Amino acid sequence: MDIEADAGSLDWARAWMCATFTCGLAPEEVFARYGADPEQARLLGCEAASDLPSGESGDGMVSLLRAGSIGGWAFCVEQGGGIGFGEESLAELSRGTETYSVATTEGIDVFQYWRDGECVEYFEPGMEHSRSEPLGPWWDRVEEALAAHKGEGAGMAPVVALILDHLGITLDDAALAGPWPSLTLADDAPAARLGHTYAGEGPVPPGTVLDFGPSSGLS
Repeated sequence: MDIEADAGSLDWARAWMCATFTCGLAPEEVFARYGADPEQARLLGCEAASDLPSGESGDGMVSLLRAGSIGGWAFCVEQGGGIGFGEESLAELSRGTETYSVATTEGIDVFQYWRDGECVEYFEPGMEHSRSEPLGPWWDRVEEALAAHKGEGAGMAPVVALILDHLGITLDDAALAGPWPSLTLADDAPAARLGHTYAGEGPVPPGTVLDFGPSSGLS
């Protein structure tokens, strides 16, 4: 699969979004592990799904979730929120299986790989100090893919293309535009507090030891 061509056909991955890819789950189980009611899902194309209320509301963020299964891998593309790159969500999604998560939100991009409820690899591309220990193999792959599209405004599309190539599946713009189970879900998870042991700008990497003592300045 040609990553160069695929990145160009993934406009959905350029803007604010979060995508997860989990092995062996049905879309209904994916919704349930996100904390949504699968019975609320409707089979909608991209245009019809975009009419559902999502984004900021008086009660916080509301995410639009669209899920499906391709080649033994379940995907969930989230717009308007960031439920799919939270530690609790990924631990649940990857329980008994494995999950890849790619997110690009306001001011932060994140790659994560989880297996059976544990984070295997976490980092924010371009920020080597954000890499989780032990260091995994995906950093070099992601940096190379992003460097090939530097200055193009590609967002995390090259990273999504890289993962799709690794999984051997296709989820380009044309495929995602078709009808998939869709629903909205409020993101009311409490924000993570950052301790001085964390050097990144985004969500706390799983396994980070947080210090909320007097010297941290947090209470």
